[in-house]
Amino acid sequence: MSTETTDVGAEREERGRLQRILSSPFLSDLLSNRLALIGIGIILSMLLIAVYARVFYDLGALESSRLGGSFPDRAAPGWAGGPAAANELLFGSDQAARDIFRRTMYGAWIALKFGTITVGISTVLGVTLGILAAYYGDVTDNVIMRTMDVLLAFPSLLLALALVAIFGAGLWKAVIALTLVYTPRFARVVRGAALKVLEDEYIDATEALGAKDPRILFRHIMPNTLAPITVQSTLNFGLAIIDIAALSFLGFGAPPGSPSWGKMLANGVEFGLQSGRWWMSFFPGLFLALTVLGFNLLGDGMRDALDPRMQDAVD
Repeated sequence: MSTETTDVGAEREERGRLQRILSSPFLSDLLSNRLALIGIGIILSMLLIAVYARVFYDLGALESSRLGGSFPDRAAPGWAGGPAAANELLFGSDQAARDIFRRTMYGAWIALKFGTITVGISTVLGVTLGILAAYYGDVTDNVIMRTMDVLLAFPSLLLALALVAIFGAGLWKAVIALTLVYTPRFARVVRGAALKVLEDEYIDATEALGAKDPRILFRHIMPNTLAPITVQSTLNFGLAIIDIAALSFLGFGAPPGSPSWGKMLANGVEFGLQSGRWWMSFFPGLFLALTVLGFNLLGDGMRDALDPRMQDAVD
């Protein structure tokens, strides 16, 4: 009878932790943060743009040298005094007479798609490694964390470039490289949070009741590390989008002709800036900056809402 009571008490304490994270105080603190609301608005706008472009725009047509067959090369936006043939081009056209507006819209889908995949896989790997290192300790902890330290010793973009040079160019290979780059960050954060959870008495009670390791790890420890995981994932989302664009800009990510923001920036620098055609790189760069800004603002707001000490420091 006492065993069942202890188990119920432990589970209630866990539910209490999760409720404090996901309860209305957290949501009210987050929604009262104006910068976080701006970030949410930017992210939702980009998500709507990405879904719309994915549904209504044809990728093959966006990659072709002629979209509609009547646009001039490197035409200025119609509202900026472009030629009559470019009146339909809200953002102008590029060196291959492709509509920059539609390509920029579709670039939002590419950025969010591959950013989500990168952050999702690295989160799963990092959380698993971090929890295992904290729970088992000793040799397991040393092997895992020393490996993570080696990866963290390199600048993220430099390590990603080295890995892409090994794997080869391409968006999916860039995702694999960036996944390996971001995994150590999650592992270190989760390990620190898991070590604090392991100090709680209900973990000792659960072990005394004979709970198996998988139950302790993924039902008792992992749910109580959701706060740092969520913040780290949100902040890394913006970094993933930047790094994917950077790899594409350098020729290691998206293939030629792809409506990726990084590749569009590269085309703008090569074919537009020297001749004064600023619109070729301005608009994809603007959307890239806004998207990253949205995730950074949301990540900062979530960190402040989940950690009252951060609010006290700001106040």
